[in-house]
Amino acid sequence: MTHMHITSWVVALILLFVSYSLYSSGSAKGAKITHMILRLFYIIIILTGAELFVRFANWNGEYAGKMLLGIITIGLMEMLLIRKKKEKSTGGLWIGFIIVLVLTVLLGLHLPIGFRLF
Repeated sequence: MTHMHITSWVVALILLFVSYSLYSSGSAKGAKITHMILRLFYIIIILTGAELFVRFANWNGEYAGKMLLGIITIGLMEMLLIRKKKEKSTGGLWIGFIIVLVLTVLLGLHLPIGFRLF
């Protein structure tokens, strides 16, 4: 299940950049399609993350923090696309998104279920 969770995150990030670039280029129809597919991946990410959270009885604050950071990351992804669609500035959201994404990934790799890279 960990691999499915990570794969869905990677696909979601790719879809985020594709949707953002389509909104930037003015292709509203293509952007809307990729945005809706991205929303499906939000559900997959949340379900696989919840399954990983429930599967392991070794719950502590790090798991709850990771889950909270993951939900905040998804929220920032959605806010980025909506603000781009409405043609509002997204500079501050990009900074917040990158910071929260890095924290989420680092915490996920640090947890016992994650991969030991460091």
